[in-house]
Amino acid sequence: MANIKEKSIAELLNFSIINLDKPSGPTSFTVSNFVMKSLNLKKTSHFGTLDPNTSGVLPVALSRACRLNEYFMHHDKEYVGIMRLHKEIELEKLKKEMKAFVGKITQLPPLRSSVKRAPREREVKKFEILEAEGKDVLFMAEVQAGTYIRTLIHNLGEKIGGAHMLELRRTRASIFNEKDSINLYQLDSAIQEYKKGNLSSLIKFLIPAEEAIKKVLPLIQLKSDNLKPFLTGKPLMKSDVELPKEEIFSLFHQEQFIGVYKKSIEGDIVARPEFIYN
Repeated sequence: MANIKEKSIAELLNFSIINLDKPSGPTSFTVSNFVMKSLNLKKTSHFGTLDPNTSGVLPVALSRACRLNEYFMHHDKEYVGIMRLHKEIELEKLKKEMKAFVGKITQLPPLRSSVKRAPREREVKKFEILEAEGKDVLFMAEVQAGTYIRTLIHNLGEKIGGAHMLELRRTRASIFNEKDSINLYQLDSAIQEYKKGNLSSLIKFLIPAEEAIKKVLPLIQLKSDNLKPFLTGKPLMKSDVELPKEEIFSLFHQEQFIGVYKKSIEGDIVARPEFIYN
């Protein structure tokens, strides 16, 4: 694999992530499928489904980067939205009621959810008012992955005489932020230029997956210079690495990404690969 700075467009399209700003309207699948067809790829996937009416950060993995989905999906997310209160309430009382939802909460997934409909625990890190005008309240929420914001607003409403969500936007998903995202128009323009032979605009939007994985998993350096056996799935021995305290980690040899490993103590074997890039 080439040095990241020297990767060709073909290598990037095979192992990159695009930080997209999904508009309100299309499904997450529709957006991911648009990227796949526009770039003539065999596969794309998105990190964390957004409802059609929800806009914001939707990372889309290209080709082999789809296999890294698991390592990005389960990180915290941030949202900004507008909720409509069903009756007037003093701002201080509303703040107090919202604060009661910060911490561990139990949610029942909505009927239209694709997951099993059973109570599950999630953590709300922040739930704050940004602005308020009459019965409309602009809020922000930082939550554990898998938390349903519409359900959060509905449950708050049960405490204060009713509330529902008017608008919702995801501003962060794992390491991917709104300020660094691109909209579909920008991406489409870059793809059209790419088809004409101008690569610079598209390359600017392709985040090498090995750079992204460094930000979500511990980075461990391989001691051995003989890479060939590790690029074909050889497990790690005690002499190969200094193990991190975390269970799962990324393995590099200098700047070259080898794969993702999980600890597996079996005699001299200390970790086995979950994903190998070669």
